[in-house]
Amino acid sequence: MYTAYHLSSKEMWRNRGRFFLFSLVIALITVLVLFVAALAEGLGAGNREYLEKLNADLLLYQDTAKLSVASSRLDRSRLVTVAAVEGVKAVGPIGFSSASIPLGKEGQVLDISLIGVEPGQPGEPPALRGRGLLLRSASEAIIDRTVALETGLQVGQWFTIRSIQGDKEEFHTLRVVGISDSRKYSLRPSIFLPYVTWDKVRSQAEVSGGQGSLEANIIAVQLQSPEQIEAMRRLLQARVPRVEAVDRKTAYENTPGYSAQQSTLNTQRTFALLIGVLVIGGFFQIQTLQKVAQIGMLKAIGTPNQVIALAAIMQIVVITALGVVIGSLVSWMLSLSFPPNIPIIFTPGSTFTAVVSILLIGPAGGLVSIRYALRVEPLTALGLAQ
Repeated sequence: MYTAYHLSSKEMWRNRGRFFLFSLVIALITVLVLFVAALAEGLGAGNREYLEKLNADLLLYQDTAKLSVASSRLDRSRLVTVAAVEGVKAVGPIGFSSASIPLGKEGQVLDISLIGVEPGQPGEPPALRGRGLLLRSASEAIIDRTVALETGLQVGQWFTIRSIQGDKEEFHTLRVVGISDSRKYSLRPSIFLPYVTWDKVRSQAEVSGGQGSLEANIIAVQLQSPEQIEAMRRLLQARVPRVEAVDRKTAYENTPGYSAQQSTLNTQRTFALLIGVLVIGGFFQIQTLQKVAQIGMLKAIGTPNQVIALAAIMQIVVITALGVVIGSLVSWMLSLSFPPNIPIIFTPGSTFTAVVSILLIGPAGGLVSIRYALRVEPLTALGLAQ
């Protein structure tokens, strides 16, 4: 063990410039893998964040919508029917639209998801600052954390949103009554309005005909016994006409583009790791070819193969670990400079998985060079073979 440590450390010190440069290459690979992982997490969160954090056990869609929020339409009569099913604790209609907030900076706007919820019912997010919604037709809103950071709005302030109704732009003034945590939907930060107010200000082909025409895109359902979710899912589909009931995970995984987006980014991450294997393997293979004579000399004086292999493994692990540490620090420092609207999120889980993956591909990439070093014949390496 000591001999292997001595051989590996001496070589790394004498060729420290070369090994440090290769550590920087591994650092760049680390930055790439970490940012692809963070981008996958950020884009995924931007699509699923609201549905994932929803205070509901089941979500109901129109049965012909194929779990598409935009295609689903549920009238008020079905909301009443759902509330009457035994085992249902609370129900809340949820409507989705889009709008924008003029920022007053050379025509700049912040695109938002405009979400209508029933005050005090499932679908309304908790207000971390301020209060929740009170009246169904009040000109008030809960904004999520990202909207607050982008606009600088505080509880109690008034702001304007722009929507398209018919063929005209309409501007509506609302008051911030609460600020929630981040609740992005469709890659946009969210603003939550009382349902009647939402129906009045949302973008639509023509002006709403009044409260009697209210329709929800989905219905959020809280259960009295959440552990019976599967039985309640079947019961609701049997009791309520023309609905499909699913849990939150199924709902956000069927958001248009979510699965394809995640598959694409996971493929990119896999290819980045494969590139890392090839780069690390290629470097240490070249290192081995350059020191064939030294390996032959070590074997000629009786150095066991285990010592040579262990010395090579130590070098691979140390250089890979140094590169990962440098790359992780660079990624962390870069992340501090990103504005909140960039969909890059470093989570402990995805970061840990990416770092462990890179640490494992180091020895995997160096296996070929170790195998070649063990096959070196002393006399051939020293040019003494006949």
